Amino acid sequence: MKIIIAYASAGAGHFKAAQALYNCFNEKYPSIDVKLVDLLDKADGLFKYSYITFYTFMVRHAFFLWGWLFSISEKGPLKAIARKLSTASHYLNTHPFSRYLVEENPDVIISTHFASPEIAAHLFRQGKIKAKLVTVVTDFGVHPFWVSQGTDLYIGASEFTRNQLIKLGVEDKRIRVCGIPVDPKFLKIHDRDSLCRDFGIDKDAFTVLVMTGSFGIGPIEEIVKALCKEAQVLVVTASNAKLREKLEKANLPRAKIFGFVSNADDLMAVSDVIVTKPGGLSTSEILVMGLAPIFISAIPGQEHWNVEAMKSAGVGLEINDIDDIRKKVIEYRDNPEELLAVKERIRKVRKPNSAEEICDAVCQSCGRA
Repeated sequence: MKIIIAYASAGAGHFKAAQALYNCFNEKYPSIDVKLVDLLDKADGLFKYSYITFYTFMVRHAFFLWGWLFSISEKGPLKAIARKLSTASHYLNTHPFSRYLVEENPDVIISTHFASPEIAAHLFRQGKIKAKLVTVVTDFGVHPFWVSQGTDLYIGASEFTRNQLIKLGVEDKRIRVCGIPVDPKFLKIHDRDSLCRDFGIDKDAFTVLVMTGSFGIGPIEEIVKALCKEAQVLVVTASNAKLREKLEKANLPRAKIFGFVSNADDLMAVSDVIVTKPGGLSTSEILVMGLAPIFISAIPGQEHWNVEAMKSAGVGLEINDIDDIRKKVIEYRDNPEELLAVKERIRKVRKPNSAEEICDAVCQSCGRA
């Protein structure tokens, strides 16, 4: 059996989810031929550059405009026009990706970005491919662009996701709630005491992790200054070098600054609370680690739905006022029973084995497991 896992390199979450599935297939089903493909690498060069540049600009500098575009393409009189424009753009600019799918002729195409199932479904309806089409929705909410006629199986992050898919016309029998796949490192047993020694931090101190995606978005400096008076604070500035430099120069008490990290799981393991953006993949990682989240700087649209999904499960809340964030951290610090109650609810909704469940579901649908 041949499987293609397709993602788009606009936003790290789509790739990380695809990579987790790729690694799981290779480990659990080594006889299956699995390929991991960035559809933007097989698109016109100008389209790839524009796609990534536009997305990056929007999420860093134009939240309002992004929210407006998301809204008009999600509902209202312009919804159909937005879908047609998106479809036309993908068809016109991703011919190499379409040719690749036809030439490879896979048995299954798994997509972790909304563009690839649309392209694959179009090829299927034309009779150019015969693959089963599986869409892994990498947010807890569902934009209509994720739904394409001809898709055999939708993988949802939660029951919240299932309900949204059903509202968009997807039959319940085509939906499996398996979660968003995460890297296996988030599943390992972490030695908290040893990690605290390695990081040079107090293992007995109430600890807050502050990290807001690969761009270091949000009022992080102000949040850290407010929190370091109340707790030990670990700060990940990611690619925001200016922010890291400012925080290091400030020499804040009980604040430890990190740049771009590859060991987010270790930082989560030594923390009690995380202040972060509600990205789909990062939220799934937080749930797997059993860490209580406070969400900030949500991107309008998909991250708003992620917050709503967490609120509905009673495991997370969005707070954008810095003093209110400080008060909530103090509340968690001084009322450990409240924090334990949140973590207990997290244990009931998290999906730690999502990658394995998705791989199994795909193989079962093809009669291979």
